[in-house]
Amino acid sequence: MNPDQLKREVASIDWWHTIDLGHGIITPGRNDTPQRLPRIHMPEDLTGKTVLDMGAWDGFYSFEAERRGAERVVAADYYVWSGQDWGSKSGFNLARKALDSKVEDVHVEVMDLSTETVGGPFDLVLFLGVLYHVRHPLQVLENVASVTADHLILETVVDMVGTSRPVMALYPDRELMGDPTNWWGPNPAAVIAMLKDVGFRRVEIVWRDPLPYRIARAFVNQFKLGTPIHHSLRQSRIVCHAWK
Repeated sequence: MNPDQLKREVASIDWWHTIDLGHGIITPGRNDTPQRLPRIHMPEDLTGKTVLDMGAWDGFYSFEAERRGAERVVAADYYVWSGQDWGSKSGFNLARKALDSKVEDVHVEVMDLSTETVGGPFDLVLFLGVLYHVRHPLQVLENVASVTADHLILETVVDMVGTSRPVMALYPDRELMGDPTNWWGPNPAAVIAMLKDVGFRRVEIVWRDPLPYRIARAFVNQFKLGTPIHHSLRQSRIVCHAWK
């Protein structure tokens, strides 16, 4: 693709992911995805592996899995790609073309996720930033487990951090970050318990928001959104790895 044409097409899209498309062209994503990549601890070598990226959006993690040698990568999304409220599939389509990628794409809602709908199971499943958006989290995790042959990487919002009993917070209306698609904030104990309940034998938390960041975010949320500081302080994000 002609670099000048690529620049024009990149400029016409509202990007969430920051993706290096070559020719010195980097998408202006609202999420600094390369900076966030290390926290998910994706295996460096995926040679010969099959990978599903559920909730792919612009496809940064799908293309990264392909770059790391995965034999087959399937990017799956529904809400963003359908363009209901925000986002579209335009970024994914353009990035795949610019990168000359062989990543496959499947339109599927998480409640319909199965080996039949996405062509699994997969050696590695990426489920990043999706769990807190679903109305029925345990059912969705059962679906995710059904397409995972070995290894799951899950990133999510958590709430009531410090509570040892497995519990979840419900966010009515726009309570979490003013976003009506945010439904649940399980605490870390609940995430671990649910993953084990749906069939993962080993679960490890490999990353969590550092306390100084949570404190700073709490003050920002109070100023911008009016969220009480103590509400934000009990919230965090974690990355879990789970194995069958």
